[in-house]
Amino acid sequence: VQLVESGGGLVQPGGSLRLSCAASGFSFSSYIMSWHRQAPGKERELVGVISSAAGVTTYADSVKGRFTISRDNAKNTVYLQMDSLKPEDTAVYYCNARRDRYPRYAYWGQGTQVTVSP
Repeated sequence: VQLVESGGGLVQPGGSLRLSCAASGFSFSSYIMSWHRQAPGKERELVGVISSAAGVTTYADSVKGRFTISRDNAKNTVYLQMDSLKPEDTAVYYCNARRDRYPRYAYWGQGTQVTVSP
């Protein structure tokens, strides 16, 4: 099982980045996918979730209207489009996969750094 995030980097405030999380080793379409982030000295927090089948999304209030999660089940990949980035979005971003039925297997990626700075 692997979740591999990519697309992080340094961006100026107001800029955009698109993160990708490529999954392998499990039945991707049966998993709820989510993005989380952890800033230095802070706990990991949920950014947003996309359901397995219908692709319904929910977001943290802090990113609502700026971030968009999508998935391509044919490519076993979930994306996080981040627009209007702010310095407070600086964090390591992780993707998570959680099976949508029992047993509730769950997996984490290794994370990708996003830095928003002038």
